[in-house]
Amino acid sequence: MAVSANKIKPRLWHMRLWPSWVLVFTLYLLSFLPMAAKQQLGKRLGRLLEARLKSRARVADCNLATCFPEMSNEARKQLVQDSFIACSRGFLESTHAWWRDMSLYCDAAEVQGLEHLIDARSKGKGVLLIGGHYSIFDFALPLVACHLKNPGYVYRANKNPVIDRMIENGRRRHFGIRPFAKRELRPMVSFLKKGGEIWFACDQDFGGKTELFVPFFGVDTGCITSPSYIAKVSGASVMCVSHLRMPHGGYRVVFSPVQVEFGADKQKDTEVWNRYIENTIREQPDQYLWLHKRFKTRPKGAGNVY
Repeated sequence: MAVSANKIKPRLWHMRLWPSWVLVFTLYLLSFLPMAAKQQLGKRLGRLLEARLKSRARVADCNLATCFPEMSNEARKQLVQDSFIACSRGFLESTHAWWRDMSLYCDAAEVQGLEHLIDARSKGKGVLLIGGHYSIFDFALPLVACHLKNPGYVYRANKNPVIDRMIENGRRRHFGIRPFAKRELRPMVSFLKKGGEIWFACDQDFGGKTELFVPFFGVDTGCITSPSYIAKVSGASVMCVSHLRMPHGGYRVVFSPVQVEFGADKQKDTEVWNRYIENTIREQPDQYLWLHKRFKTRPKGAGNVY
């Protein structure tokens, strides 16, 4: 982990960021824990955070009440706690991806739909893989990237430069993966035209950047249409991808069939990837990032969810 001072920007050593360096070193030490210990610690941490982070617990509860109105209060309360546990485990799993060897997990993960990935490559251009924010977070990146020939991913920088450095260095150490900021549309298009393969999780609420609303669990949900634009301009094949921690403790990656004519109709495209994410969530509902305000931006006249 040691890095010479001349390789780190001077501003990262500012006194106000010293606590962040302490946090990074603590997470580095936690990465050495066996995976079974990470899972147990994640369970305890999730329960603790659910009890302490009342505002986030309320967000998760509102999301679940909106998406699963038929669910009882008791079942919903349990799912909120399960979601905190899943996310806490995912965060600790991410420390493994940032600093430890991932080859064992890449080899052991169940993979479905590789034939679809081969089909996508056969089209002659790159591949745009649309994903979602499931709870294994950065641990999922190498599980997907190990099956790609020229991998890339889309990211949003963390406001804390020390934490951003930790996360991005951890991601980029795998398989020569190339990062693209969300605004780097031209470089993305160029990369795809040359046969690159980009993973893009576009399922969050981007506020004022919302371009249209599509059904998500029967609720009109604000979405961006960047995937449609990228696909149309680059000519890339488009497919969806999911990555879950399974109940038995293993991991599974699923590549969907190629989405035919993706890029021709933004509304239809956005409905396609939202429906795929919804179907994945229904299989393992605790695995989604319910702590995010997915319904923050509302259509005109619609009530506030939160």
